[in-house]
Amino acid sequence: MAVEKLIVDHIDTWTTALQTRSTAGRGSSGKIDLYGIKKLRELILELAVRGKLVPQDPNDEPASVLLKRIAAEKAELVKQGKIKKQKPLPEISEEEKPFELPMGWEWTRLGSISNYGFCDKAEPEDVTPETWILELEDIEKVTSKLINKVTFAERPFKSSKNRFSQGDVLYGKLRPYLDKVIVANEPGVCTTEIIPITSYGNIYPEFLRLLLKAPNFIIYANSSTHGMNLPRLGTEKAQQAVIELAPIQEQLRIVSRVDKLMSLCDQLEQHSLTSLDAHQQLVETLLTTLTDSQNADELAENWARISEHFDTLFTTEASIAALKQTILQLAVMGKLVPQDPNDEPASELLKRIAQEKAQLVKDGKMKKQKPLPPISDEEKPFELPIGWEWCRLGECINLISGQHLKPDEYEEECHGEMLPYITGPAEFGLISPTYSKYTNEKRAIAAKGDILITCKGAGLGKLNVADTNIAISRQLMAINVIRMNSEYLKIILDSMYG
Repeated sequence: MAVEKLIVDHIDTWTTALQTRSTAGRGSSGKIDLYGIKKLRELILELAVRGKLVPQDPNDEPASVLLKRIAAEKAELVKQGKIKKQKPLPEISEEEKPFELPMGWEWTRLGSISNYGFCDKAEPEDVTPETWILELEDIEKVTSKLINKVTFAERPFKSSKNRFSQGDVLYGKLRPYLDKVIVANEPGVCTTEIIPITSYGNIYPEFLRLLLKAPNFIIYANSSTHGMNLPRLGTEKAQQAVIELAPIQEQLRIVSRVDKLMSLCDQLEQHSLTSLDAHQQLVETLLTTLTDSQNADELAENWARISEHFDTLFTTEASIAALKQTILQLAVMGKLVPQDPNDEPASELLKRIAQEKAQLVKDGKMKKQKPLPPISDEEKPFELPIGWEWCRLGECINLISGQHLKPDEYEEECHGEMLPYITGPAEFGLISPTYSKYTNEKRAIAAKGDILITCKGAGLGKLNVADTNIAISRQLMAINVIRMNSEYLKIILDSMYG
């Protein structure tokens, strides 16, 4: 099946498979990773380096002849003193060949057909203000598009950098940027975490770039990195990498076909992102009509309009998240259930809470609070139903700050009356925390039913509920609810931080 037909016949599969990114990008679809199109790009590269993207031509000069020319070229360059003599690379074993190559292709090592690991250095005094200065951040991940081009005048540097020539393949050796590979369209200098690669034998740089971006090479590179903080592909491992070499003429045909297919992927991606943005804007606009409803009849009417198209509107993670947030917002606005005039008004509840807090202070069970300022009209974001009241969170809770425990103050196994000890939101489960540390220290304890909230660091505002008495670290606070339903308060907090 032709690749174009594979794309067109299964376009829904490629364009509807989505993932959530860990970090946001631009636009309302910024957190969405078009997983299907990403996988399609990988498939195109995989087919390309296996020789399955374009037909072979028996009239093409085989790659075995190309390898002989490269060996002769390298020997002549060594003789002329232009390159150093290389240590012999090991023969390629059958176990190193992951699949069978087409007729005319050859397995070789990256170090056999390129100068990987050998490049000139550039000092600040060696470059002009117009010199191109390339950093890893200038290259887009996955697509390897150059997204920023900066000169020495805009980005001065002090330490040595790698110098590259026009036509060099520039390879990011640092994980997780092992698929950042471009071909230089002009000379320049780059960070030492980017390796300039010059190939021999007139191998097309664009073809070498495809080899370095192919899934097999990325798997090899990832498994061959060294270093803990900033893992990188070592020079020797890179030189020994086994790669597929196509005949020169076929290389050009492959590059041309890949360019066309990647352009089609770009169009699919842009169309998908535009559709996702439009879809999310529509969802958010319709959901806003619910929270803006003035009465129960209007709310019912607006919801009926949405529910007619429920299966069409709520199909993405972002749209479902927006619906959940709207439900929470309707709840805290008093629009989710009807009010009962026989209910005791919240003003009476606030009086009882104040009395109980005063008694707790008197009994020494909590510290006396500083008076909280009255709530101004400007602070009230919407009108409350009859019987409801605005109040400050501090009026109806007792807040317990977490305290850090030293490593010798907790254990990984529970003995006797030890309490679970949690240090942050990483230990929050779906409803209640998961436990892996235990302590006898009782300096900062969340009681069963208390709401746990992350007050600093990653996961700020993330909530959980204590299902037993828990010792908490300083990244967390426990909200002890006074005469209120803690699940109701969690709904309010979820509407604020969700």
